[in-house]
Amino acid sequence: MSNKTMKPVDVVIVGFGWTGAIMAKELTEAGLNVLALERGAYRDTYPDGAYPKTIDELTYLQRWKLFQDMSKTSFTFRWNANDPALPYRQIGAFKPGEGVGGAGLHWSGQHWRVYPEELRIKSHYEEKYGRKFIPEGMTLQDFGVSYEELEPHFDFVEKMMGTSGQAYRVKGQIAANGVGNPFEANRSDNFPLPPQKTPYTAHLFEVAAREVGLHPFQEPSANVSQPYTNQYGCQMGPCNFCGFCSGYACYNYSKASPNVNIMPALRQVKNFELRPNCNVLRIDLDDTKKKATGVTYIDAQGNEVHQPASIVIASTFAYNNAHLFLVSGVGKPYDPATGKGAVGKNIAYQTMSTVKAFFEPGKNTNNFIGAGGNGVALDDFNADNFNHGPLGFVGGAPVWCNPAGVKPISGIPVPDGTPKWGAAWKKAAKDSYTNFVSFDVHGANMVYRDCFVDLDPNYKDSYGQPLLRFTFDWKDNDIRMSHYVTGQMIKVAHAMNPKSIGVTMMKQGDQFDLRPYQTTHWAGGVAMGPDRETSVLNRYLQSWDVHNVFAVGSGVFPVGIGYNPTGLATALAYWSAKAIREQYLKDPRPLIDA
Repeated sequence: MSNKTMKPVDVVIVGFGWTGAIMAKELTEAGLNVLALERGAYRDTYPDGAYPKTIDELTYLQRWKLFQDMSKTSFTFRWNANDPALPYRQIGAFKPGEGVGGAGLHWSGQHWRVYPEELRIKSHYEEKYGRKFIPEGMTLQDFGVSYEELEPHFDFVEKMMGTSGQAYRVKGQIAANGVGNPFEANRSDNFPLPPQKTPYTAHLFEVAAREVGLHPFQEPSANVSQPYTNQYGCQMGPCNFCGFCSGYACYNYSKASPNVNIMPALRQVKNFELRPNCNVLRIDLDDTKKKATGVTYIDAQGNEVHQPASIVIASTFAYNNAHLFLVSGVGKPYDPATGKGAVGKNIAYQTMSTVKAFFEPGKNTNNFIGAGGNGVALDDFNADNFNHGPLGFVGGAPVWCNPAGVKPISGIPVPDGTPKWGAAWKKAAKDSYTNFVSFDVHGANMVYRDCFVDLDPNYKDSYGQPLLRFTFDWKDNDIRMSHYVTGQMIKVAHAMNPKSIGVTMMKQGDQFDLRPYQTTHWAGGVAMGPDRETSVLNRYLQSWDVHNVFAVGSGVFPVGIGYNPTGLATALAYWSAKAIREQYLKDPRPLIDA
């Protein structure tokens, strides 16, 4: 292995998914020389999404072609600080992406904003329910930025992705047809495209939800409903409901991704460079430890490379930003015993329960037809859209019937009591495959003093660095929330008049199980916030301690939210880029006085 030093650049970006691509586009527009380093391989619609090879469930969803190589680096897990931590050796509960596009290449296309009260969740709950309502040990904190400040960026992202949807409230005016999400915050404009067509199963869910007095609406979807060209000149083709979204590169240029919606524009500018197969080891700091000088990475040939840069942007997947900050000495590591420090603090996941309604053969729900971000949702029990006072828990859950395409290997549902194999299983699989409706309760997971990440003292990756160690388990608050909302959804299932109902949800006392897939939506570890004592980043996503280091992605969320994180993470990236362009470049300094 040799050492070499590269020519300095203005900006180096670590990780090239949605947020890294956004920062690259924004900062090249500002005239800066930008270099993006991605630890995985170069990926794009071709060849990674080439038809028909891409619709191969065995390769992509069972053997994890677009996901992280666990033989090179992984994580360790334990339920509490007294347990031994063991490595996550095989993808199960969540699926971290790897390669150009990151999780933005294999995501489903669920494109949500956030509720205003979730951005100031601590203040909101204290004002409405009182300080004692927040349980002991729950470390809620505000984001430090308002919905009104982020709204132009939410709108820009929707136009960049070609999001299909039905707005309910635009500039204070409710849609003439009265459809859409009645709980949504005010918007400055409509979605750029009309909503997708509603699959049959989602229609059945919508009818039943209205019957029990709820407010279903068509989901906003980053799977385009019509041909579309975004503000960068990038083109998309209409979704054909093939059912191969989550876990796959879209062969039809229909699902928004960094590769489809931003990369074609970046390829045309001379002040941008992308280097795949470059694993960043650390952010390099000067002698004062208050300024970054660049990064050190291992290239595809195994060489250790020093890349000088004036600005470093950490845009790795979720918790990996915390790992990068910890190994680099950026910020103070979190100590759960004292509550001091913030790097690694406020790790959040998401709860998940599923309700399935099974019908007699002949219903013909055709679940193999689907799109990852499409369907019918309801927000009656999301955020604080319902009265939490008598219920005694914090948080909520959106619910959706999202027919994303039932797969022939992993997607065969059978009613409760069905044998695991044999003739009875075969009959149940045949009877159920096109005769069921499934919908999910996708809940927020709150943050707690004893749920955090740090560096594992025992296990190292193939580069000799300590693995990130998760200390995480479910808490009573989140399980009670999930039980309540799931109970309301069972009423919807009964309204469909099925022959049987199956429910999958956590029980009180259940501990986090790494084996079955749940969701890939981790948040936290490098939390943003108004107080440097409890956050890693200020409201502009700038490190409190090293002013030329910024971080983007869901790792900056100080709390968990009910929705998928992509919409909020991308809007925050544009928010941070605006601050860099309009404030930091004119006078490189801390943008908020500590």
